[in-house]
Amino acid sequence: MLVLSRKRTERIKLTKRGESIVITIIHVGGEKVRIGIQAPTDVLVLREEVISQGK
Repeated sequence: MLVLSRKRTERIKLTKRGESIVITIIHVGGEKVRIGIQAPTDVLVLREEVISQGK
């Protein structure tokens, strides 16, 4: 696993075959981090706990 440190408003960009997914740190507070994800419409973005609940 690649682990990166980012500050608020900094981004991480993933690119494959000319398509990009951009992950932006929106807010860091206490135990929570709010992130924004920009991805093509055919990319399914799910939280792991939703997958494990079978939803």
